[in-house]
Amino acid sequence: TDKMAAPSVLPALPAAFKPVQHHLKTATDHDKRDPVIAYYCRLYAMQTAMKIDSKSPDCRGFLIKLMDMLEQMKKELVGSEAISNEVVGQAHVESYALKMFLFADNQDRSANFNKSVVKSFYTASMLFDVLQVFGELSEDLIKHRKYARWKSAYIHDCLRKGETPIPGPLGGEEGGVEAPPPMGFKDLPPQQPAANQFPPPTNQVPPGAHALPTTPAETPNNPVPTQPAAYDDYLQPTASGGVALTPDDMTKASKMCRYAISALQYEDVPTAIDNLQKALRLLSTGKDS
Repeated sequence: TDKMAAPSVLPALPAAFKPVQHHLKTATDHDKRDPVIAYYCRLYAMQTAMKIDSKSPDCRGFLIKLMDMLEQMKKELVGSEAISNEVVGQAHVESYALKMFLFADNQDRSANFNKSVVKSFYTASMLFDVLQVFGELSEDLIKHRKYARWKSAYIHDCLRKGETPIPGPLGGEEGGVEAPPPMGFKDLPPQQPAANQFPPPTNQVPPGAHALPTTPAETPNNPVPTQPAAYDDYLQPTASGGVALTPDDMTKASKMCRYAISALQYEDVPTAIDNLQKALRLLSTGKDS
């Protein structure tokens, strides 16, 4: 997938779509480096832009081209589980965003201030936006996004003025922006991303919402989810302790396992163990805490 050809060029961005300008730029930056990140950045941009304006000619024309691009990418990434399975996709984007955030945070706390740190913080905040294509952000991710946005603006402003930034959080001095809680990958060694490896950015969307509408005008305003016909006959799986597991329990356990696999890709063994233990506890007792 990393050899995927860069998608065709989009027309000029309508002024109304300026809020997703940087998310689309992040997508372009990742077309060759990480097409999965590029895909979800464009998906977020499309979903957000459609809520802004899907009727005026220039906006509608842009959205149609963006949809064509997403369809093209989907075909070229047909073998990627991160595209076909949203749990894997979410783990991929979240891992990438946290890796970018931690690189910037480590550099910042070591007083290594430069443009790459600014861009890493800013790109991480864009990717936390993008995670909204999978649903609402957790409180921890919201704190990470807020901190990353503030840090990128603060360091950029200091460098522009020729001042030396203060490393780490400033506590309540900057509108109460505090360091977010540690979130997995805590033992990841500080590692400079590959040249220009700066990621991308999101709105609450129901699961499976990356089925692309054909055109903006054909998007139903209030799609009604259909209930499986045989739902009443659904047989609940049972935990090893005899506790009935709900479909939600099974989804949570699956997600924990995916996060563990993703953590191992970054050689973060403690986080992998923690997620696997949580999955085992849930499957054994029916309780996730």
